[in-house]
Amino acid sequence: MLSVLIICTAIIMLATLLPLSRHPHWVIRGMDFPRLQIAIVAVVILVVDAVLLDIQSINTWVIMGATFLCLIWQLWWILPYTVLWPKEVKSASDIHPDRQLSILTSNVLTPNRNADALIQLVRKYKPDVLVTLESDQWWEDKLSVLEAEMPYSVKCPLDNLYGMHVFSRLPLEEDEICYLVEKDVPSIHASLVLRTGDKVRVHFIHPAPPSPTENPESAERDAELVIVARSVAESDQPVIVTGDLNDVAWSATTRLFLKISGLLDPRVGRGMYNTFHVSYFFLRWPLDHLFHSQHFTLRSIQRLPSIGSDHFALLTRVLFSPVQDKNQQGLTPNVTDNEWSKDIMQEQGVSKYDVPRPGESN
Repeated sequence: MLSVLIICTAIIMLATLLPLSRHPHWVIRGMDFPRLQIAIVAVVILVVDAVLLDIQSINTWVIMGATFLCLIWQLWWILPYTVLWPKEVKSASDIHPDRQLSILTSNVLTPNRNADALIQLVRKYKPDVLVTLESDQWWEDKLSVLEAEMPYSVKCPLDNLYGMHVFSRLPLEEDEICYLVEKDVPSIHASLVLRTGDKVRVHFIHPAPPSPTENPESAERDAELVIVARSVAESDQPVIVTGDLNDVAWSATTRLFLKISGLLDPRVGRGMYNTFHVSYFFLRWPLDHLFHSQHFTLRSIQRLPSIGSDHFALLTRVLFSPVQDKNQQGLTPNVTDNEWSKDIMQEQGVSKYDVPRPGESN
């Protein structure tokens, strides 16, 4: 039994230590994902250690000490996404209808053919904006029934799992489809006009994940996140970035995105809102995100029922309140963060100026 527990502890330590490296290989970056699962396993190992091993043995204390340190480290990353942490984004203090904005983000899964389920969600929750990821021409044709109620749209149907569509009840101006890093992975950028007439710079993104079947490294994903972040950081406009980042909320690279961009994460202090994988409750992570500038407070955020995809849809309602809520504080970058972000861009040969900046000329 001692040998088995030593092996289990060694595995936990390896899974904990690997993400400390900045190497972009998918195996290393993949260890950012199961931090909650690793923490749960660490707790189980600690309980088994205490029950089955000789508590007076130095070997037992070494094993338990190493496991406990791994548990503490994992909790440091995931606790901000629980109610035990202070909220990063304030709750909306009023419900002025003209200043409300709701966005439904849904990775539909290209082979999924249950478009009616998504349409029903849209008609039930009535979001101002619907963004679909992995949507191809078939999905575009099926979702065309929404155009009567959501007349503004940007369409980029692709059959490579990176198609993207945006449907909106509110006007979209200066919209542009870009391929920031990879020639077959688009992003959509636009200026969204609120009911008050205020304009919000919106970015819809879906970078490719690090995986053995797609990109063996996370370099492309990380570069797209960084160039959007650096572009946003130089703007004093209201900003929203949403989509499937193929990265968890608590990873070093998502934290880097938030530090560089200055955007806020409404999930901090509220919950994880895990959107992937629908079919495996024990392997779920927050891959679908909505980040926003200090101009907004939060009305609500919720994970919606399954539509047959491997992702749950995410519905976020925010309130445009730029005057009273500029004292909201997110993560702050240091010199190391800035240097790391520059290195990521340089490795891919991309520039921060590749990102459209809708509305800045107005």
